[in-house]
Amino acid sequence: MVSNDTADEIQEYLGVVPSWIEALPDAAADHSWNIVRDLQLEETDLTRREKALVGVGASAAIQCPYCIHFHREEAKLEEVTEAELAEAFALAGDVRYFSTVLHGAEMDYEEFETETESIVDHINEQQAQAADDD
Repeated sequence: MVSNDTADEIQEYLGVVPSWIEALPDAAADHSWNIVRDLQLEETDLTRREKALVGVGASAAIQCPYCIHFHREEAKLEEVTEAELAEAFALAGDVRYFSTVLHGAEMDYEEFETETESIVDHINEQQAQAADDD
């Protein structure tokens, strides 16, 4: 259960103290709210819109109906379109798919890092060349 001060703060932010807050163990309740408040609700390096897209993609990837519902609603508040939601879900699925392939094939991680570095270098060269052409 959260402390009275934290419950008051949650009420101010959300208009209600959600039941999932009450499901947290006492030792983690206030701290868990602080993470939600500071990372999801407050200003950070990511915009609220970007956070909503990350949230829906991650929610879909872990297949959590609670998180999907919450982050879809969050995305609606940020005027994320259905097309953007579909793309976020597809990207999350793409990451999950290739993670499964890489882990299943037991790809060598050092080789993967080296190949990724090579890809990044190539793309940087292409972008620099395109900028020079302009």
